[in-house]
Amino acid sequence: MHKDIRTKREREKELVSEMIALYCRKQHGRNGLCPECEALVAYAGQRSDKCPFMETKTFCSNCKVHCYKPEMREKIRAVMRFSGPRMIFRRPVTALRHVLEVKKEKKRLEMCDET
Repeated sequence: MHKDIRTKREREKELVSEMIALYCRKQHGRNGLCPECEALVAYAGQRSDKCPFMETKTFCSNCKVHCYKPEMREKIRAVMRFSGPRMIFRRPVTALRHVLEVKKEKKRLEMCDET
C-alpha cells in the first residue's frame, strides 16, 4: 500500500477517534470511552481500513457509496454534528482545513454534475 494512503488512513482514524472521545466525554460524562463509543471507534476504523476510495475521497459524507450500516451512520453523524464545531478549539488548523476542503469538494462536485 502506498505510504501516503496509509498516512491518510491513520490521520483520519486518529481524528475520528478524537471526535468520538470528545462526544463521549461531553454527552456520556465519561473520561474514557463507554462501550458504545468504543464500538463506534472500532467500526469507523474498520470502515477506513477497507475504504477502496481512500486515495481520491475527501470525506465519507461526500462519498457516493455509504459503507456504514444505517445505525452506525446515524451515530457517527451525531458525533460529527456535536464534535465538529468544537474541534476549532481543540485542533484549529485541522478544523479550518476541513472547512476549506469541504467547500472545495462541494464546488468540484457541482461542476461535475453540470457536465
